[in-house]
Amino acid sequence: MSDQILILDEIIDLLKKEAEAVQNIPVSENYFKAVDLIYQKVHVEGGKVIASGMGKAGQIAENIATTLCSTGTPAVFLHPSEAQHGDLGVIRENDILIVLSNSGKTREILELVQLTNNLYEQVPLIVITGNPDGELPKIAEVSLFTGNPKEVCALGLTPTTSTTTMTVIGDILVVLEMKKIGFTHADYAKRHHGGYLGQKSRSESK
Repeated sequence: MSDQILILDEIIDLLKKEAEAVQNIPVSENYFKAVDLIYQKVHVEGGKVIASGMGKAGQIAENIATTLCSTGTPAVFLHPSEAQHGDLGVIRENDILIVLSNSGKTREILELVQLTNNLYEQVPLIVITGNPDGELPKIAEVSLFTGNPKEVCALGLTPTTSTTTMTVIGDILVVLEMKKIGFTHADYAKRHHGGYLGQKSRSESK
């Protein structure tokens, strides 16, 4: 019983640390800049969001891309390594690049940005990072800082708290963009034919 109590206490502590990391995400006007950039490139110029990241950050980037798609902002996930083997061709000159890198200097992401610039010089860059002094923020139009929380991983290594904050920042961008374009239940229903969410959105759009 004592072991169970210790485990429960540890769970409560982990939840507290994750919650504190989210609450400590810095809030700045950069969020408005990012939303406006996405709006201009996607909803005015007819481009799309290209989201990318390596490793765990890449999984969060993919989640951001799919969530944007489902809420009215076309987006795709581009794996930085696959980009070097032809997938870079998905990028068009009116697109916008959102990259995730906790260190702000992930080699594969830096290479992706360089390759993108070689293809089209005017593709704007939004960076979500834990290091505002990294190489990526220096070349980005907009940087969104996670607050660089300490990982709750027992070794302090595995992306845990950092990916939590990245996910939340992605959610903020999605919600703000939905409001900017006036995304409705009817719009949602058109993109969700099947499943519970599709049924619910159709019923609420009537």
